[in-house]
Amino acid sequence: MQDINLGLYFLSEAVGTGLLVLLGCGVVANVILTKTKGNGGGFLMINWGWGLAVFIGVLASAYSGAILNPAVGFGLLIAGKITVAQFLLATAAELLGAIVGAILCWVAYRQHFDEEPEATTKLGVFATGPQIRSYGTNFMTEVIATFVLVFAVFAFADYGDINIGVPGGLGALSALPVALVVVGIGASLGGPTGYAINPARDLGPRIAHAILPIKGKGSSDWSYAWVPVVGPLVGGAIAALAAPALLGFIA
Repeated sequence: MQDINLGLYFLSEAVGTGLLVLLGCGVVANVILTKTKGNGGGFLMINWGWGLAVFIGVLASAYSGAILNPAVGFGLLIAGKITVAQFLLATAAELLGAIVGAILCWVAYRQHFDEEPEATTKLGVFATGPQIRSYGTNFMTEVIATFVLVFAVFAFADYGDINIGVPGGLGALSALPVALVVVGIGASLGGPTGYAINPARDLGPRIAHAILPIKGKGSSDWSYAWVPVVGPLVGGAIAALAAPALLGFIA
């Protein structure tokens, strides 16, 4: 980390993740909260919203390598692409950014949160939750979905001499492939759990939900909170271990 400005590195990850969560939670709020313009827009609208949120988050965090996700960071750490210090600093920044992004989403939709009668719907803006609660199955869903994400990041890295795990030579559009993978994961594997695939994306907004003065908010469902944290970390680790053999390059 000798050539890295630690302050800028932290800020880059925090800002990128904050924008990702602001826009990602924002599309969920627009679709599921009462009286919004996008109410009833459907799950595919949420998928695309999260994908575009990732696109913008990556663009905003180029300095730090646009990790934005402790599961991706853990995979990069296992593969020797980043140091332990970089991983820990990025993870702290991502968690802080996710909390701030979720708070800003609440500020933007505050009146709609007040109008929404269902506590579970309010929590659904912030954090993921299973359609059928079965911790083992929900855990495996998150492992599988995150494996796809992190494996794709490693696959993209094999196509160019770049630092952020996506094809080089595309300029700002280099963020697009990862964004499309996120849309695809949501559309294909997002149904059972809401596809956290990112510990910071779920834990940060869940903390925001717990501390914000949201009218009638109910429980933050901490009994489930370990699933979207541990599952993605395991999925990211498996992808990092599998990538060199399956993709035919040295991680």
